[in-house]
Amino acid sequence: MLAIGSDHAGYELKCEVKKFLDGLGVEYIDCGCNGERADYPDIAEKTCEKIKSGECDKGILICGTGIGISISANKIKGIRAALCQDYYTAKYTRLHNDANVLCMGGRVIGAGTAEEIVRVFLSTEFEGGRHAARVDKMMALENSFVCNLHCSTSQLDHTLVLKIAKHSSDYLMRRV
Repeated sequence: MLAIGSDHAGYELKCEVKKFLDGLGVEYIDCGCNGERADYPDIAEKTCEKIKSGECDKGILICGTGIGISISANKIKGIRAALCQDYYTAKYTRLHNDANVLCMGGRVIGAGTAEEIVRVFLSTEFEGGRHAARVDKMMALENSFVCNLHCSTSQLDHTLVLKIAKHSSDYLMRRV
């Protein structure tokens, strides 16, 4: 199962990619948006949560350039998002980096290129071997930095404090 999402700038390309996936018989969950204004961090979080939960194996994210949504996705633990604009980068991000999220720019590439990128991303398996150790090192970076808050909680939005607490709790529970 595949998770797919876009902000408003990537919506048209997402629709083209969904038609392509339908033609291939690939099942997917559309995590938004539906053409309305949407912020790419929210779409990245919703889409990547499907991967983190195990409901989906991989994801596709699309915004205007692909940059903002890929940065957002890579802030999420366990996600290896790669911005790809051609066949070569899509192939090698799977072969060597075991990327689990493909990011593209709806204002940067057309439907034909996107289809080629999606096809190779979905059909290429991780090579493992010497690359596995590198991926392990990448993932270890997620756990090597401690979040230091240099402001009082009165300066933080209450919702943000709750999110930080939840993510910290989830992290600590997985470490036990």
